[in-house]
Amino acid sequence: GQEEEEEVLCAARTCSRLFGALLERRELFVGQLPAEEASLADNYSAEDKYKMWMRHRYNDCVDCLAELMGHDAFQVKELSLCTLMKFVELEAQYPLIKVEWKGSLTFPRELLKVVVDGLLPLNEDASLLISRFQEYMEYDDIRYFVIKAVTESIGQVMQKTKERPLPFYQQNVFSLISPINMPNKECDMVRFMVKQDNWEELKVSKLQAHKQAFEKMWLSFLKHKLPTGLYKKVLVILHDSILPYMNEPTLMIDFLTVAYGIGGAISLLALNGLFILIHQHNLEYPDFFKKLYSLLDPSIYHVKYRARFFHLADLFLSSSHLPAYLVAAFIKRLSRLALTAPPEALLMVIPFICNLFRRHPACKVLVHRPNGPEGMSEDPYIMEEEEPSESRALESSLWEIQSLQNHYHPDVAKAAAILNQSLSEIEDDISGLLELSGYELFDKEVKKKAVDVPLEFEQVRGLFGKKNDIFAEHFTLD
Repeated sequence: GQEEEEEVLCAARTCSRLFGALLERRELFVGQLPAEEASLADNYSAEDKYKMWMRHRYNDCVDCLAELMGHDAFQVKELSLCTLMKFVELEAQYPLIKVEWKGSLTFPRELLKVVVDGLLPLNEDASLLISRFQEYMEYDDIRYFVIKAVTESIGQVMQKTKERPLPFYQQNVFSLISPINMPNKECDMVRFMVKQDNWEELKVSKLQAHKQAFEKMWLSFLKHKLPTGLYKKVLVILHDSILPYMNEPTLMIDFLTVAYGIGGAISLLALNGLFILIHQHNLEYPDFFKKLYSLLDPSIYHVKYRARFFHLADLFLSSSHLPAYLVAAFIKRLSRLALTAPPEALLMVIPFICNLFRRHPACKVLVHRPNGPEGMSEDPYIMEEEEPSESRALESSLWEIQSLQNHYHPDVAKAAAILNQSLSEIEDDISGLLELSGYELFDKEVKKKAVDVPLEFEQVRGLFGKKNDIFAEHFTLD
């Protein structure tokens, strides 16, 4: 109860003061510690025996604190964590490791590993304690050795699970590693908990070594099957917090391919990761558009992640160098799916298709094909074909959008009629339409008063008309 908790806190504070003082006064035995019975042998001086005995008590205290990091009461967990970290700092200054040769590292890695293991329990959520630990992660050396300890922990814990996810453990690892602020340049690395004489020569002061450790940690975390919700969380921070600090970002392909296979919003986010690798890291990925094409099914028009889908599809299809057959296949599949889509989705997809025509004039044959097919039975386009290049989209026509000109919703009929005229050069801004719901449409219709006077004008689009970072701006999690 409450009293027991108070006693535990009191004992921990006492240990903190006692062993803190002993470390500073150099009264703990330094070097390879003999077993407790052996330390009583006559060949040791009285002072040595005392120091050995004290070092054994210190080790017991550390074990005890490690256990208390799993206590029920948060106050006890927190005090144990902070006491252990105080010991890490003191051991870094007054090492208990004998320096074998000048230049060997005396950082208390073992003790820090005890702390990291305490932050990553297997069967409870430790996010609160982990957030308490984040301030220590601002030290470059602590961060470096935590990254190494996490990699070690993942290896030890995950190999036993036979590829079944461990939801609590993996969520705890994610809570610990996702907020890591990596340094950008070597000269940013100035905060060390302890500096040694020959610091400059050690890996811990080299950015390259930090990046290597960081990359190894993420790859070992992501090579195991994750709980579904975690895929989404990883993919959302991928382009800002992970890829820029990897030596070889393309090593993420395996993870992205697995994530793509999960379906829905996660597939889409995985494609966004691949898109970044293709654009920024010159990755050759021949199946990219085939994968995007295969995501086009009736679900994209239904509210949950429609806006996100179209923002990203817009981004992926923004290059004017794409072959006409590919864009035509996208236009045809979107149009065919539009036949059963709700009006709010149609008001978004029609301008979207118009923008594709503006970027790829070669596709305009779909609109201007004299005596083209007038319905599904005559249409050469093969909806079931998975390869866009084999779908025969360019031989078809856009009868689907023409049929929408008779749609029961006046705004949809009006939008579909645009394809009868020649399109202006300027792309439609679809960002405002992406979040429309059926309710808002109805509301808008009810409030209409004046008749619009048709004016010819072209919208001004910023100074250079450049697309802003669609991904960052409109990305929200479900």
